[in-house]
Amino acid sequence: MADPPTLPFPAVGAADASTTAADLAAVVGAHVVGDSGVVIAGLTHDSARVLDGSLFCCVVGERFDGHNFAAAAVSAGASALLVERQLPLDATQIVVADSRIAMGPIADAFWGHPSGDVAVVGVTGTNGKTTTVTLVQHLLSELGVRCGVIGTLTGSRTTPEAPDLQAQLRSFGNAGASVVAMEVSSHALALHRVDGTRFAVAVFTNIGVDHLDFHETQERYFEAKARLFDSRFTDLGLVNIDDVHGRLLRDAATIRIDGFGLSDVSDLRLAPTGSSFRWRGHQVRLPLAGRFNVSNALAAAEAVVSLGHDAADVAEALGTVYAPPGRFEIIDRGQPFTVVVDYAHTPDALANLLSAAGELVEGGRLRVVFGCGGDRDRGKRPQMGAVACEVADDVTLTSDNPRSEDPAAIIAAVKSGCTKPVDIEIDRLTAIETVLAAAGDGDVVVIAGKGHETTQTTGSVVAAFDDREVADFWLRRQGWSTPA
Repeated sequence: MADPPTLPFPAVGAADASTTAADLAAVVGAHVVGDSGVVIAGLTHDSARVLDGSLFCCVVGERFDGHNFAAAAVSAGASALLVERQLPLDATQIVVADSRIAMGPIADAFWGHPSGDVAVVGVTGTNGKTTTVTLVQHLLSELGVRCGVIGTLTGSRTTPEAPDLQAQLRSFGNAGASVVAMEVSSHALALHRVDGTRFAVAVFTNIGVDHLDFHETQERYFEAKARLFDSRFTDLGLVNIDDVHGRLLRDAATIRIDGFGLSDVSDLRLAPTGSSFRWRGHQVRLPLAGRFNVSNALAAAEAVVSLGHDAADVAEALGTVYAPPGRFEIIDRGQPFTVVVDYAHTPDALANLLSAAGELVEGGRLRVVFGCGGDRDRGKRPQMGAVACEVADDVTLTSDNPRSEDPAAIIAAVKSGCTKPVDIEIDRLTAIETVLAAAGDGDVVVIAGKGHETTQTTGSVVAAFDDREVADFWLRRQGWSTPA
């Protein structure tokens, strides 16, 4: 099976060339100061990306106030501004109470309501978003449907800001896609990035501990996710009822909610190379390891069925899927032990990963090397340590994008949750190579936390670093050279 077709971004010439400031102001019931008939030729919230005739959206953020960049945007060619307060500048201004809230519907209107032309599958949850979205695209590709993807693997943000999101949706539609599968982050929901988007179906995977540095409490984190399951965004939700939060969404819903879960399958058999089960009366052989991937596959399969595809065809297509980069990715050079690289960076994800990896152990030991990111949710660090010590035989703590924090302090926080002795090596390269060197026949080495990432951020330095390349290079250096 070839890789799914690549669709272009950014969109060019997709917006209505006659859209005026008055047209966009009417979308959000705003008033216009200045020439309301000025034609809007572009839309952005980034002053560095202003083109002639653009509407520059002055968004107030945690660190920067877009109003302070309005003069630079006008100098760069912006013909209008979206503002929360009138500015002393010679430019048309659309005045709103909250620029961020207004930006989504305005971007949607500017790009001609693209989610009305393509079926958008939105996937939210703590873990499994990237895999589920990738599986949706693969299944649809197998069924002859062009599907675009937006998420962790396609951009700097899991879910782009509204101007970029709507432009990308329009671009996919212009390129012939009839479906777009996208990850919808809790940040995006809380910050109104998807406002104005209409989803054909919204999918909920699970809730774990993550992003509490932003949401502050687990309740607010869940509330942000729950926003997607509202008639403003969709008429249909699919929720994982194996997760208590999925059941809460189902029970409190004001829209149609269908549940899915492991109770929907029978004859489930898990093996190191994948799983087999019966779903909707059809036999499925899923070439992805781990119980958690059965759940991800069910989410994707039910989403595709909800778009009108036959369950028998979907079940057959599930036999051809593959995991996205850095998700339970096995690095194989013919060595007598297994090496797994995975993005798991939450307690639940790490627990699921280690449980699945443990099934690959053949008379050896389960070894894990991981760290926690700096300037991110500190509360999950000791929980990660506790999970690792509970499931793995040997644990090595190291750095994982420490950013502005002291790597030793981060590791100490992780170690505070450990319930047995662990090894500590701050340098991630040395840590990985040391664990690999200690591996024996039948062992499984899990390198967790970064997955597909290709850089390591320490202080202000962003250095090239890819766990997969590090492991592969070390194996080849030891003489293991059989291609994967």
